[in-house]
Amino acid sequence: MEKRKRRFGDRKDGYLLRDIDAMHFITGIIYPNRCDNEAYISERIDLTNLNAYIAKKNEGGDEFKYTLFHAILTAIVKTITLRPKMNRFIQNSNLYMRNEVSAAFIVKKQFTDSAEEGLAFIHAKDEDNIDSIHESIRKQVFHLRKSTASDSKTQDSMDILNKMPRFLSKALVHFIMFLDRHGWCPNFLIESDPYYSSVVISNLGSIKLKSGYHHLTNWGTTSLFCIIGEKAMNPVFKPDGTYEMRETLDLGLTIDERLADGYYYSKTIKLLKKLLEEPELLDMPANEEVNI
Repeated sequence: MEKRKRRFGDRKDGYLLRDIDAMHFITGIIYPNRCDNEAYISERIDLTNLNAYIAKKNEGGDEFKYTLFHAILTAIVKTITLRPKMNRFIQNSNLYMRNEVSAAFIVKKQFTDSAEEGLAFIHAKDEDNIDSIHESIRKQVFHLRKSTASDSKTQDSMDILNKMPRFLSKALVHFIMFLDRHGWCPNFLIESDPYYSSVVISNLGSIKLKSGYHHLTNWGTTSLFCIIGEKAMNPVFKPDGTYEMRETLDLGLTIDERLADGYYYSKTIKLLKKLLEEPELLDMPANEEVNI
């Protein structure tokens, strides 16, 4: 993304959008809470081409296999890169553009009830494609699953607050929330916080659950949440009205409706669907345009 000189009113994680229309200026003031402005979008993806694409990617016998999750994450990163309004956020009633495209997701160290979880963060670059993102995920997953203790400074900070007298910890949390609204939170508190990313992705399909929707939060800056559901056989209809059963996957998206209008969201979802149903496009750099 383009580097900009920081000006008064900008945050360390984004710059203030000054040249916006009156509607978007007013909206953040009269509707200040992200959780009050959630919109839900469901999209079903035909996996026919994507399954074949992933199988071809895995022909080399790499120990860390390409998966649907890697393709979906790459498609979301490319979609946000090409549709930059999806990388906006509203905080303290102001509209900002984030300085980078980033994605966060949880890694379960083992598939057991008592197993710890770790957080993986993708800080995407314009030249990234599915191969570079796959490699970044591989490094982070291997590191998290080999580690025996939490590497999260955010978690360590919360543990300290939990050990304080309740009146003192509540006062400190309210002070931290004040810092959050103004973009003044120190990095050690938020550098591993998923709610400071462009998008949080949750792969419920990996634990055999159907797609649903996850709420946004007023804390942090995340304005997009994506739930990946379990694969299933469903009818796919043809123009003549006939159909055939194909393997599909449902995505549940929660977005902050204040960022753009319905037409912009419609074209964004159309792009995401195109990238997943024509997956060779994921080999292209994230900033390479796609016709929709």
